Amino acid sequence: MSSTRPVALITGGASGIGYAFARRWIADGGFAVLADLDEHRLAEAVTALGPQYSRGTICDVTDSASVDAAVAGIDGAEGRVDTVFNSAGIARPQPSDRITDEAFSLLLDIHVTGAMRVSRAAYPLLCESGMEGGGTIVNVASVATFVGMPGRASYTSAKAAIGGLTRTLAVEWGSRGVRVNAVAPGYVRTALTDALIAEGRLDAAPILSRTPLARFASPEEIAEAAHFLATRASSFVNGHTLVVDGGLTIGGDWY
Repeated sequence: MSSTRPVALITGGASGIGYAFARRWIADGGFAVLADLDEHRLAEAVTALGPQYSRGTICDVTDSASVDAAVAGIDGAEGRVDTVFNSAGIARPQPSDRITDEAFSLLLDIHVTGAMRVSRAAYPLLCESGMEGGGTIVNVASVATFVGMPGRASYTSAKAAIGGLTRTLAVEWGSRGVRVNAVAPGYVRTALTDALIAEGRLDAAPILSRTPLARFASPEEIAEAAHFLATRASSFVNGHTLVVDGGLTIGGDWY
């Protein structure tokens, strides 16, 4: 049955920022399709959000056939896509002199090419969006888009590329009424960052001391900014990367 609610396709939607965005989207009257590889987490997320407001679909953003099938399923089930939130991603810090081609390429394939695959597949439905202000895409960039982070060559390269992809799609697709923007979080307290801290691969102390607000963001704070970019509230914002980092990248007290 076609949805009467605006539909958001959310990659990486079973947890973290993607899940927080789904909650925010539903709170504003929308329907969320969570695209993720983790079937168990998907089931838990849909149960928590409510099956009347959400649905899960298994989707591998590194596989075009999987992405195309997920979007075709939405076309058949909900009959519309009004926004795409590209939040699927991983982080695997590794020294640049030891990273393999495969490890480097994997990050780019998930973050950048994955976002491109999903956006491309959803584009025809976004052009037909009945949502006020038209269809939207919000990509998840990072503060890594703008700075050099030791041990994160693959991640920073991927996130910098997200900025370029966002601007290009915004210019190409704006005339069809599809706006494309990105949100660039600083450090967010998610299961991913908690795992990195627990494994000793991320030291929270210097991050907190460098951030003027002296804390990590919550997923909900990033979701709120992304929701702004996804809706009519930002109807004349296109090709922009909104930094949500508590002042981390603008702090000048390092000298």
